[in-house]
Amino acid sequence: MTIRTATVDDIEAINDIYNHYVVNTAITFDYEPWSIERRKTWFEKLTNSDDYYHVLVKEDKAGDVIGFAYNSEFREKLAYRISSEITIYLRHDLKAKGLGSMLMQALLKQMANSPVKRAYSVITLPNDASLGLHRKFGFEQVGYLTDVGFKFDQYYSVAILEAAVSDF
Repeated sequence: MTIRTATVDDIEAINDIYNHYVVNTAITFDYEPWSIERRKTWFEKLTNSDDYYHVLVKEDKAGDVIGFAYNSEFREKLAYRISSEITIYLRHDLKAKGLGSMLMQALLKQMANSPVKRAYSVITLPNDASLGLHRKFGFEQVGYLTDVGFKFDQYYSVAILEAAVSDF
């Protein structure tokens, strides 16, 4: 299994993985699946960022994309550019196999060699697996937003976790 920098050819697989979570879970607060055009715009923004942002994919033995990880803009204002939000998604049938840890390690290593100084993750609760993954890599909870999201007729809170990128 390989982890590599994503290419334009991976956009459809990335979108398929993500859209499963849009339609079936509250892990993401998006209500509507992403179009390929929206995903292309997202990809171009991240890959044209002067090495601030990275998009990685994990392939299985057959070369199929089974997960992706990326870091992106934490907030729009320029002073926040040294801080970045991280995101990891795996194909929904492949959880709890150590794949998230592999993607996290690879992404944080890329970020450690970039201008980014702090990594943040905003995790919809409950999500013990994601919280555990982040804590395994030294992330600490620095915030909690109560009932900040509403999806599938239910309110959701989120935890905000933080780590210094230099630690990796």
